[in-house]
Amino acid sequence: MIEGLASVGETLLFSAMVVAVAVYTSIRALLYKRDPRAAIAWVGFIWFVPLLGSVFYWLFGVNRIARRARGLRAPSAPEGAARLSLSAALAGSSWAPAHLWPLRRLVDRISPFGLESGNRCELLADGEAAYPAMLEAIEGARRSVTCASYIFDRDRVGIRFARAFERARMRGVAVRVLIDGVGRHYSYPTIETELREREVPVAFFLPTLIPSRWPYVNLRNHRKLLVVDGEVGFTGGMNIRAGHEVAATERAAAIHDLQARLQGPVVAHLQATFADDWAFCTGEELTGDDYFPALPPRGEVIARGIPDGPDGPQRALSLTLQCAIASARHRIRIVTPYFVPDPVLLAALQVAALRGVEVDIVLPEMGNLALVRWAMAAQLWQVLQSGCRVYLTPPPFDHTKLVVVDEIWTLLGSANWDARSLRLNFELDVECYDAELAAVAGGLIDARMARARRISLEDVDGRPFAVRLRDGVARLALPYL
Repeated sequence: MIEGLASVGETLLFSAMVVAVAVYTSIRALLYKRDPRAAIAWVGFIWFVPLLGSVFYWLFGVNRIARRARGLRAPSAPEGAARLSLSAALAGSSWAPAHLWPLRRLVDRISPFGLESGNRCELLADGEAAYPAMLEAIEGARRSVTCASYIFDRDRVGIRFARAFERARMRGVAVRVLIDGVGRHYSYPTIETELREREVPVAFFLPTLIPSRWPYVNLRNHRKLLVVDGEVGFTGGMNIRAGHEVAATERAAAIHDLQARLQGPVVAHLQATFADDWAFCTGEELTGDDYFPALPPRGEVIARGIPDGPDGPQRALSLTLQCAIASARHRIRIVTPYFVPDPVLLAALQVAALRGVEVDIVLPEMGNLALVRWAMAAQLWQVLQSGCRVYLTPPPFDHTKLVVVDEIWTLLGSANWDARSLRLNFELDVECYDAELAAVAGGLIDARMARARRISLEDVDGRPFAVRLRDGVARLALPYL
């Protein structure tokens, strides 16, 4: 009898503890999950899968990143003063039409960097153009080379970069290479051994305990950066891997992409972003003229870096896109490999099209992630119904990320139109105000549209029932795609 009562007491105590943990965990999810859909999903999981749901929340649902290098910036004038003086200098000029000024003011408030005049931006399509320019810059380095890549494969391209880094190190150049902890595993053996044998300093961003190339892992450093001597920078969507050399790669494995070569004051934004990530991973702060030299004007482009990540107080890139869409008067052109935006961005595109703005969305016909491709198909009817035009480009897979608004504003960088880029991963985009650059970017988009297939609402609605059901189920994972 006594043993039975003790057993009942233990069961009641354990049950009370499970309920208490579930209550506390649910409150935590309700208070700190920004997306109400995520909060609902986690609370449901916590209660319908007792104890295990709470364990999973604390393992996978909590952002534990504490950025140790948050305040690291180029050693110049105080950030606020530099931004104020620059904004005042630009206020009276005709560098952008008045209807885009609200966009400038919004990004002033959400980016750590101010707009910088005097920049040069060259667009480099595919590895055939980008890699020689990047390697030439490394070979000419005198003081420092910093490189961050989500994927750094050990293949013919990765080996070329490793050798270039080694030669730079042997010349006395300070070389720092940062690779994402998941992206490092996209080739086997990994590039790590190659770099360490060549004594190239390398670090990994949040390495995983189990070697994996699972593309849906959260909190990845998705940025692609190369800065040489603090004077010339490269950024865009291009990883370091052979597939980006399209002409030399089998069609099924080839990847179109776009990289930008930047010169001028905006290069300090790229360097400061890398330095922040490097300090977070290694504790080493990169300062001084070797990394942050004085940067004279090199062109006519007005530009600014927009870093974003789940550790920030705001979703900087999502807000930037929302404001750019809302500010557009004439035309919006978008190229992205993954188009699964949240309802707010979808609504912004619908409103823009309905008020008469031409909206063109260029997507790859065959994506490399099946789940994302299915979810994309399930959402396209919403933009098509409002008058947006959607184009599907034939293989090879196009990994380009590019936005042009009203033939003056260009956004390029590492971010896709999905929750991973706009909410869950660390990204860097660069906004540019320049009609000539926008014309070049627009020409690249026009070339893609010329060889693409335009799809209609009838095409989307005409999918077989089983396909539509599959795509609808995939769309349920949208907050985590």
